[in-house]
Amino acid sequence: MLPLRCVLTPPASPRRGHAAVADARAILESELEGIRVAGTWKGERIITSKQGPRINVDGSRGTILNFCANNYLGLSSHPEVVQAGVDALNTYGAGLSSVRFICGTQDLHKELERRLAEFHEREDCILYASCFDANAGLFEVLLGPEDAVLSDELNHASIIDGIRLCRAKRLRYKHMSLEDLEARLQEAQSSRMRLVVTDGVFSMDGDVAPLEGICALAERYGALVFIDECHATGFLGARGRGTDELLGVMDRVHIVNSTLGKALGGAAGGYTVGPKPLIDLLRQRSRPYLFSNSLPPPVVGSALRALELLLASSHIAQSMAAKTMRFRDQMTEAGFTIAGSAHPICPVMLGDARLASLMADDMLKLGVYVVGFSFPVVPKGKARIRVQISAAHSDQDIDRCVEAFIQTGRKHGVVA
Repeated sequence: MLPLRCVLTPPASPRRGHAAVADARAILESELEGIRVAGTWKGERIITSKQGPRINVDGSRGTILNFCANNYLGLSSHPEVVQAGVDALNTYGAGLSSVRFICGTQDLHKELERRLAEFHEREDCILYASCFDANAGLFEVLLGPEDAVLSDELNHASIIDGIRLCRAKRLRYKHMSLEDLEARLQEAQSSRMRLVVTDGVFSMDGDVAPLEGICALAERYGALVFIDECHATGFLGARGRGTDELLGVMDRVHIVNSTLGKALGGAAGGYTVGPKPLIDLLRQRSRPYLFSNSLPPPVVGSALRALELLLASSHIAQSMAAKTMRFRDQMTEAGFTIAGSAHPICPVMLGDARLASLMADDMLKLGVYVVGFSFPVVPKGKARIRVQISAAHSDQDIDRCVEAFIQTGRKHGVVA
């Protein structure tokens, strides 16, 4: 005897199932074709070597100069950083196989959190699998419906996504506009708590947030200040502490999120530093923290060693300023438009997405690895090739990169 529900509910037709899959494929293929036609398709080149100023790329002969990595201090393949990861793997294993509140944590994780809090001169620190997770996990916990968050319109995608998860009143202010921020702060005065949110350095343009003015406005209107320091930690400021040190406001910025995946070893991981009650609350309620595995010990070990090297000397970080200006000055003299100011992110502005992609391909043929950036990573009409200077680049590397740009720029009519 068949159950009554089987009699009343006819079996699903295999044909309908196949039709649904076919319809979905057609929709997806149409979307993909639109990306190709627009010239914004983002291919992934395959690197067959370790990260560094020179790499091997599948399909290219010989070594390629790498000018597109966030390896600001050149520590991704530093022998001591690599060895620290190997030692941590041997001592602590591949990982804890679960989240921290279930399987516990290791003393290695606690040591890194302690050192990061010390480095940023904040009370406490919490580790995440990435800074994207740190941004996704903060705002929902900190802010409620009675609060307001004021966000720069060009903040990183992870900040935007994190803010979407919270129930606070959301106010955007024009990019780096103190006048517009003040207007939004006035609008938010009835809120219980106000949080101003900005990148310390905006990764697509290489410009630095006006933190002195932001902090002054926050103090005038009773707001907290949050900064994302992924593109500043380790090399901005006299000791590499970041944008807040560079601009003299370390004691006026309340919460900092940053990454271990760029200057501090280049592997993975992110973190939040700030007041201890906030960090304690994040450990209790932050969903990316509660429901993601602990960082693998080799990643933690490598990051710890990178941090130790940075704490021991600021020489590597300080060497970047001259190299950055060498590239910017030569490119400007050649007729290129470089966005940002005095930051190792040097966007070569081209405007057209297809042009950016074609020039990047031609640069690779000349032995220089750069990538074209277009919508939706940057606004439409703002396509560029984003060049990133590393402390590991020599002056000769920079000169060769500029020469390749000039040759490619002439080919495509960008410069004379």
